[in-house]
Amino acid sequence: MTHTERPLARTALPVDLDEAAHRCLVAGFEGTTAVPDTLKRLIDRGLGGVILFTRNVRDAEQVRRLTDTLRALRPDLLVGIDNEGGGIGHLVAAGAPEVPGSYALGVVDDLGLTARCADALAGHLAALGITASYAPVADIQRQAGNPIVRTRAFGTDPDLVSRHLGAWIAATEARGVASCAKHFPGHGGTVTDSHHELAVDPRPYDELDLGPFRAAIAAGVPMLMSAHVVFPALDPNRPATLSRRILGDLLRHELGFDGVLVSDALEMKAIADLYGEAAGARIALAAGADQVIVAVPDLGVSLECRDAVLEALRDGVLGEERVREAARRVQRLVERYATPAVMVTAWDAEAGLEAARRAVRGHAVPHAVPGAHVVDLFPAPHPALNWGGEDLLTEMLAVDPTATGTAVAGEPDDPDGVVEEILTRAGGAPLVVATCDAGLYPWQARVRDALVARRPGAVRVATGLPEGTAMCSYGRGKANLRAVAEALSAAGPHS
Repeated sequence: MTHTERPLARTALPVDLDEAAHRCLVAGFEGTTAVPDTLKRLIDRGLGGVILFTRNVRDAEQVRRLTDTLRALRPDLLVGIDNEGGGIGHLVAAGAPEVPGSYALGVVDDLGLTARCADALAGHLAALGITASYAPVADIQRQAGNPIVRTRAFGTDPDLVSRHLGAWIAATEARGVASCAKHFPGHGGTVTDSHHELAVDPRPYDELDLGPFRAAIAAGVPMLMSAHVVFPALDPNRPATLSRRILGDLLRHELGFDGVLVSDALEMKAIADLYGEAAGARIALAAGADQVIVAVPDLGVSLECRDAVLEALRDGVLGEERVREAARRVQRLVERYATPAVMVTAWDAEAGLEAARRAVRGHAVPHAVPGAHVVDLFPAPHPALNWGGEDLLTEMLAVDPTATGTAVAGEPDDPDGVVEEILTRAGGAPLVVATCDAGLYPWQARVRDALVARRPGAVRVATGLPEGTAMCSYGRGKANLRAVAEALSAAGPHS
């Protein structure tokens, strides 16, 4: 379906209210150099921000030119991106610092090191002209079957998570970049990925994971992002993103947050399939959100959301003061963060690899296996999260050119055939079998177990959360995998 801008059939809103409504929208778009005309018109009317993705990134110089071009259209435009570290980020092609991701940082539990990693990511953003980072994750990894939080969280302990959130937020703030703790009031207690369907956290109120969000607010986090999750203990009828009880009564009044509350992307199926993006935008703003994100590059979806908000304002369904209040919060945010630093000091490019090494080597590490045949089993990349092509074999070859291996991304059509092919390729070489959250992906466990049954001496590695006694990287970022490769090959400074 092709979306086009349609003229407004009814009386136009006052200019200042129209601009306030546009302030409440963050839009994704296609392109690396030219700004689409539709986006230019949205920016001209007051668009609050844009969100960049891998599709907008070719290299560092190009990204900086793009952000400069966007700000030339409107200096107070917020330019943001998801930038969690580990395998979750969109700036691989722009030379992003290699940071292992939150769970590994929690395993090391060195707040200074977490701050150095966050500083590296924020410094890189500032150098690119990006001044809003939709990170860190404040969720706690509660459910073994949770498919979406996992190593994106700092851990399973609320106090540990809270400490590292504070370190991350402070380091990001020091770079003049806005951080955003997510996903309020927590996505770690679900067994569903809200990208694919509505998620529910059935726990009673006193068991919900509000502590890290309280800590983030106390640390001065300027933004929070809502979860598309239903919490029956708080509101049995609507997900947090659309709930006045959660965003208003809980977040604003009980927790006292007065920064910008931004929705997770409205095209996620938890919202799009049950409400539609346009209705989701209107309901979220009425419930207390200050900005709604439409991350898909089809600007027609952003226009539909914008038009639904304007229509609701004209009909009185959405209160003018609610939108003006949201716009004032956004304006305070952009006044503080929209302009990137002129000079960006260097960051510690080695902090991430140091953290990854310490996470791996502080726990079960087998004897070195130089010349191994490395089998890397992992799920197909998540469609909403970037994957820069990292795999364990590539990192092994970088430190041990005698290694061989097989990378299997996603469930193979013939698992038994894959097992036989791997064993043939391996010959007499030592075997390393890596899995990533095999408990969620039974095909990995079947392939792994078949290989280990045939080769009982195989070294097992987990590249997600820990799996029994397997050596664990606590994430699949490049730094995580390099640290594992060094340990397996006896390379690197700590061998």
